[in-house]
Amino acid sequence: MDIILLKNIDKLGFKFDVVTVKDGYGRNYLIPKRMGVIANETNMAKLNNLKKQEAARLEKMLDQFKIYAEKLNETTLQIPVKAGASGKIFGSVTPLQIAQVIKEHIDFEVDKRWIEMEEEIKTLGKYTGKLNFHKEVAATLNIEVLEG
Repeated sequence: MDIILLKNIDKLGFKFDVVTVKDGYGRNYLIPKRMGVIANETNMAKLNNLKKQEAARLEKMLDQFKIYAEKLNETTLQIPVKAGASGKIFGSVTPLQIAQVIKEHIDFEVDKRWIEMEEEIKTLGKYTGKLNFHKEVAATLNIEVLEG
């Protein structure tokens, strides 16, 4: 079954991509959750119109995303956490916590799903990750986890 994605879905595709999925996954999950529509002639015609509108909107945002990415590449985000004597933190640092620190730093709310970490953050120290603003714009996250 061919589906037009209405949202970015991890390991499947980006918004407005036409992907082939199993019938059950399309009918029972993607379509009812409004994450996709069937790729028929009518919807494909609508897709072209939606792509033009989305491209114009993203073109305006692209310059702003590049500015945000430059700011994030130049700085180290400091996240205070509670930790034990050995440096192991209680719990872990989640993408949601990282997104909140980013919002405070650049005054722009990012989706936690845009954040990709190379490893789980479970101890004090320095880590790197990636923030995908757009297909063309990504920022490198330098994160320092401090006891606080």
